[in-house]
Amino acid sequence: MARCLVTGATGYIGGRLVPELLAAGHEVRCMARSPGRLRDLPWASRTRIAEADATDPVRTRAALDGVDVAYYLIHTMGGTGQFAENDRRAAETFAAAAGQAGVRRIVYLGGLVPDERLSPHLRSRAAVGEIFLRSGVPSVVLRAAVIIGSGSASFEMLRYLTERLPVMTTPRWVRSRTQPIAVRDVLRYLTAWASVPGEVNRGFDIGGPDVPTYAGMMHGYASVAGLPGRVIIPLGVLTPRLSSLWVGLVTPVPSGIARPLVESLRNEAVCREHDIARYVPDPAGGLIGFRDAVSLALKKIKEADVATRWSSASTPGAPSDPLPTDPDWAGGSLYIDRRSIGVPASPEALWQVIEGIGGRNGWYSLPGAWALRGLLDRLVGGVGLRRGRRDADRLRVGDAIDFWRVEEVSPGRLLRLRAEMRLPGLAWLELGVVRSEGRTVYRQRAIFHPHGLLGHLYWWLISPFHGLIFGRMPVNVAAAAVRRQAAMDG
Repeated sequence: MARCLVTGATGYIGGRLVPELLAAGHEVRCMARSPGRLRDLPWASRTRIAEADATDPVRTRAALDGVDVAYYLIHTMGGTGQFAENDRRAAETFAAAAGQAGVRRIVYLGGLVPDERLSPHLRSRAAVGEIFLRSGVPSVVLRAAVIIGSGSASFEMLRYLTERLPVMTTPRWVRSRTQPIAVRDVLRYLTAWASVPGEVNRGFDIGGPDVPTYAGMMHGYASVAGLPGRVIIPLGVLTPRLSSLWVGLVTPVPSGIARPLVESLRNEAVCREHDIARYVPDPAGGLIGFRDAVSLALKKIKEADVATRWSSASTPGAPSDPLPTDPDWAGGSLYIDRRSIGVPASPEALWQVIEGIGGRNGWYSLPGAWALRGLLDRLVGGVGLRRGRRDADRLRVGDAIDFWRVEEVSPGRLLRLRAEMRLPGLAWLELGVVRSEGRTVYRQRAIFHPHGLLGHLYWWLISPFHGLIFGRMPVNVAAAAVRRQAAMDG
C-alpha cells in the first residue's frame, strides 16, 4: 500500500483516479484549492483532504508530508496571458516541496509532444514535464494525445462535431494522424505507478493500438454510433483561432478550451516508443482500440453513468468567490432580485424540481431569453448553456449546470449556483424550499456584485428583462412541482 497524494481531484482524470487508487488498496490524500468541492463526491469520506494551492510552498509542503507517490494532474486549459509562467511556477513549487517532504515518486500526465513546432499549451506541458524530471525527485511523465472517454473534452468535441454536422468543411488538421488512448488505459497506467518498484525518472509515450487521422476518428465515431457516413471537406484557410470559435459554436466545449485542443491537433501525435510495457505490462487482451473506447464511452453516456466530465474542472477565468453572507458586508454593492410563491405541493416534490433544474429540463423561464444569453456568452468565449449537467436528477457541490457552478447544496432546502458566464461582476442564483404556516413556499434570489461602473450599467440595463426571466421562474417551477406531486401520488 502506498500513501498517494492526488492534485486536480476535482478534474476529469483526477476525479476518476482517486477511486481507482482506493480500489487498489492505496491510501489517498487529495490536495485542492477549494476542498468544499470534494465534499459530496462518493469517495470523499475515504480520503484525507488538504487545502493548498500548488503555488503556495508552505501549504503544499504540508500536504505532501508523509506521501510516497504524488500525482500532478494540474493543467491550465483555456488559459490566457501568463498561463505558461503560472504553470512553470506551480510545477517548480510542487517539485521543491516534494523533495523536501521525501516523496519517492512524482507522476505527471502531460501531452504527447511531436518533433515539430509546438503550440503554446503543448510547449507548457513539455516544460512542466522537464521540471519534474530535473527536480531530483524520481518522476514519471506520461505523454498522451487524445483521451477517449465519456465526458472528456476531446471526446465531447469529437462526438458533437460528428453528430451535428453530417456534411462539414474542416481545417487541415483533420488530416493529421493521432494515437488516441482510452481513458481506462490512462487510469490503469496512472494507478500502476503507485506500485512499480525502484527508481524511474523518465517520460513515456502512451497511446492505444490505432493511429487514425482526426477525420478517420469522425468516420469511426459515426460508424460506432450508428450514424450515416459523414462528408468531410478539408479547407486550408481556418486558423486555430477560427477553428476554436467554430468548435465553440457547434459543441459544448467553449472556444477557450477548444483552442489548445485544436492547436495540439495541427501536428501529428504518434507514440515513438512503448517502453512503458517494461514496467506496466499490457493487459492480456491488449490495449483498448479506438472503436471499443468509443463504444464504452457511449454506453456510459446512455446509462447516465458518467463519473466526471471536462466541466468538472474549474473553468479558466471563472470566479471562485463565495457568496458574501455577512449582512453588513462592506465589499461593495449587492443588487438582489427576490421572489417567492406558495406551492400546492409537498416540499419533496418542489425540491425534486429544483435539483433537476437546467440541462435538458431547462430553467422554467423564457427559453428564448436563456438561449440568447447562452449564445452571447459563447460568442465572447464563455461556456454558454451547452455544458448541461453531469446527472439529470442529482447535484453535488462543484457540478456544472450550463453556465452555472453549484456552490452549495443543502438537500431539501437550498441550491446556490455561482455564474461562470462572462460578466462585469459576480452573480449567484439561489433556489430554496421553506415550510411556512403549514404550506410549501418557493424562494428565489438573483444576486449580483458589480465590478466598476460597467457592472452597475450592466445591472440597470438588464433590469427590465428580470420580469421576463426571473419573474416567470417561480410560477413555472411551482407548476412543475404540482405535476411532480401528481406523479408521486400515482
